[in-house]
Amino acid sequence: MNLYSVNTGFFKLDGGAMFGVVPKSIWNKLNPADENNLCSWALRSLLIEDGNRLILIDNGIGDKQDAKFFQHYYLHGEDSLDSSLAKHGFHRDDVTDVFLTHLHFDHCGGSIMRKGEDLVPAFRNAIYWSNEEHWKWATEPNAREKASFLKENILPIQQSGQLKMVASPSAGQLTKFSSTIQVRFVYGHTGAMMIPEIDFRGKKLVYMADLLPATAHIPLAYVMAYDMFPLTTMEEKNAFLKEALAGDYILFFEHDAFTECCNLQSTDRGIRSKDQFSLQDISAA
Repeated sequence: MNLYSVNTGFFKLDGGAMFGVVPKSIWNKLNPADENNLCSWALRSLLIEDGNRLILIDNGIGDKQDAKFFQHYYLHGEDSLDSSLAKHGFHRDDVTDVFLTHLHFDHCGGSIMRKGEDLVPAFRNAIYWSNEEHWKWATEPNAREKASFLKENILPIQQSGQLKMVASPSAGQLTKFSSTIQVRFVYGHTGAMMIPEIDFRGKKLVYMADLLPATAHIPLAYVMAYDMFPLTTMEEKNAFLKEALAGDYILFFEHDAFTECCNLQSTDRGIRSKDQFSLQDISAA
């Protein structure tokens, strides 16, 4: 098995929304805001080469939205999905599986592209993976979350015939996705978000999606205002962090603009990050 970090660029979100009840005097030291109170965040996917499968976890915002949309989110940086895949010797047509942790636009926007007037799968040879509960949540969205679920990112996946569903978990259990990947379901950020856990070289590497967007979100009170159920997020974080500390898990961050990976340590302030490193450091070891 080989793992590759796939950077699809950076975007900007309001710092207050990203840190919830934490005051700016604190969070601004962690991810400094610009004059509009916006912080830069990564759009980092994970590519897993495992036997004859090439699995891409999430795929960023994409580029099919109009100028008005991008004026809100300021997509920037030199990386793109295609350039990052090429850096590792791959093309999007090589991808066999697109695993979508959830269907917010910054996680699945690259799934679909424009071809003339049509919206078509950007990964024409891939199976797209969601789950029944989250699919219903995204296609029948609540009023608060509706702006994050864009129909043009979601419905063409189903219409293409390339959509499959990850099995729902038994109570308290992880769902098996492959011989090396299990899936944790969490419910604080959005309905039935999936967190992939990969067995890699004797370690467990966890793709954190929006359970922990960045190392700055490890403290329990650091919960995004975007989360549908903040208290549930705190409970899920607490349980996961204790497990991850005990198991010496490696955490891989989708949105951290500064750090790809970390492990954990216990401190007098609670569980915190210990060593911060790149995925390449692990792969080269």
